[in-house]
Amino acid sequence: MTQTITRDQIKAKLDNNEPMTIIEALPQQYYDAEHLPGALNIPHDEIKTKAPEVLPDKSALIVVYCASTDCQNS
Repeated sequence: MTQTITRDQIKAKLDNNEPMTIIEALPQQYYDAEHLPGALNIPHDEIKTKAPEVLPDKSALIVVYCASTDCQNS
């Protein structure tokens, strides 16, 4: 199931150390420059190949983010 989560909700979950997997869907150079704490990098054009190996628990909370709220890649 896909749902939208706000920045404030993500921050609250991070602040409370709630379990979640955070994925940045931007190219590697943006991830290298900076990313959310604990985030993994899977560029949007590599999701189909990398997600099965990086995200084996499909029942886990997985948060995917991109460059902005208008970005459709996440």
